[in-house]
Amino acid sequence: MLHSCKILHMDHFFSLITTLPSDNATARMRIWRSLKKSGAAILRDGVYLLPQEDQYKHILDDLASEVISLNGSAHVVLIEEPATGQFKQLFDRSAEFSELCAEARLILKILTVESSAGLLKRIMKCKKTFEHLIAIDFFPSESQKQAKLVQDELQAAIARILSPYEPQTIESDIPTLSISEYQNRIWVTRARPWADRLACAWLIRRFIDPQAEILWLTSFNNDPKEVVGFDFDGAVFTHVGAYVTFEVMLVSFKLENEPLKKIGSIIHFIDVGGIQPIEAAGIQTVLAGLRDSIHDDDKLLDAASHVFDGLFASYQKAQDHE
Repeated sequence: MLHSCKILHMDHFFSLITTLPSDNATARMRIWRSLKKSGAAILRDGVYLLPQEDQYKHILDDLASEVISLNGSAHVVLIEEPATGQFKQLFDRSAEFSELCAEARLILKILTVESSAGLLKRIMKCKKTFEHLIAIDFFPSESQKQAKLVQDELQAAIARILSPYEPQTIESDIPTLSISEYQNRIWVTRARPWADRLACAWLIRRFIDPQAEILWLTSFNNDPKEVVGFDFDGAVFTHVGAYVTFEVMLVSFKLENEPLKKIGSIIHFIDVGGIQPIEAAGIQTVLAGLRDSIHDDDKLLDAASHVFDGLFASYQKAQDHE
């Protein structure tokens, strides 16, 4: 879930006053990009503003040190905003939010089951851009609210396409279960699996029940008896509180080692959003491509399992070297 940054009420700002050496275009561009990423406003050429908070002073101090190391001049000072409030106006993000809304609405017009895989990169870029704008929208206005509504609509639309009939979250304790009691079982979930179901099925066969038989159901009216359901309403394993089904299984079977928790954070983001791990966009694109090109669910799981095996091995190796 996205959280809007707090509204800052202040009449003082930190200002970076700088002159960069003209013979180092690369350095100038690097510093300019850093200022833009931080959300700094331009008062005039060589004078940049950020709100009066320690985290922003640290950003400007670091940039000032870099400028000085390049034989430029730089000073970070505290300045007072004129009574007209013109400094706050310099931080207006309305145009950027409007541009983002236009892109999201365009995607919504052409988003279908067939086009979803090809549009996924654009959708992820929209989401990433929105999260960045939220982080630097120091004085939020109506444009942010409007952009959030459009982004929510876009994320809901792609979720409906990639994972229809997503289970409703329930509020309950997650019981601790014994892996030994879940051997040689039949496990069932919804057909045409997406990230959470694919990851759960991989987890079941890799760490819980190696001989598991996994069935992909299109209807739950005549479920096989003595089965273990996952990732649908009423299933043994489903979304609980802030956890997606994969994370619930990790807790239930005490599988919360660091590599699996990292995979869980990726699945969580792909499935319901939240904090985006670095690898999430790439994994989402790969899984969407596999799902779009492989129409047999068993073969899709086999292919996705190689992705999860690789992730786990990479995280395990990194942990072993710490």
